[in-house]
Amino acid sequence: MPFIVQFGLFISPVGYGSFLVPEPWRWLYFLNPMAGIIEGFRWCCLGIYHTDLPLALLLSSLINFILLITGFRYFRKMERIFADII
Repeated sequence: MPFIVQFGLFISPVGYGSFLVPEPWRWLYFLNPMAGIIEGFRWCCLGIYHTDLPLALLLSSLINFILLITGFRYFRKMERIFADII
């Protein structure tokens, strides 16, 4: 478990900014739903702005919306049998 937590920290956008990710791979970095939000906080609090911030916020919003819809549909599908499983 400690390895998984440590690995999760290294792949999360909290540990490093998008400016450390090579340009060809940056779009993949921004597929993380929290990457755009954390980059926005860096811009607000630290003044670190990169030209990829609009792309980051757009991709984060899109991924978060897709996760919301998918999670909602899964919940609606499973709520009928949820009480029986528990």
